[in-house]
Amino acid sequence: MILFTLEQAEALLPQVRDEILAMQALKREIDDLRGGLAQVVEKATGNGHVRSEDAVAAQRRHAERLVEQLNERLARLNAWGVELKGLDEGLIDFPSEREGRAVYLCWRLGEERIAWWHELDAGFAGRQPL
Repeated sequence: MILFTLEQAEALLPQVRDEILAMQALKREIDDLRGGLAQVVEKATGNGHVRSEDAVAAQRRHAERLVEQLNERLARLNAWGVELKGLDEGLIDFPSEREGRAVYLCWRLGEERIAWWHELDAGFAGRQPL
């Protein structure tokens, strides 16, 4: 496990922010595609056929490519040692050390800088100011 100092974590924030924003955009697009596909499937179960199977297959392939891109971005965060805790909220933890024990430096999209930490088992609700 990579342990970050506050300075190291904050230096990585611009890249983390970019990845989170891109992942959120991908997730919105995936959700939209899945919603459209669900409607097509629902209509097809009513009459037993789909008007444009090629179009549905193309949408599925597109959704699969988007999921791959999302997973690649998540893998990049993981390779950096950063832990994504909530994509919708843009919630990120950076493993760190405080007073000789492992903790998380906690950051959420929209915050200017890292100003919080919490115990490993405390989660967002247990955030404390640095």
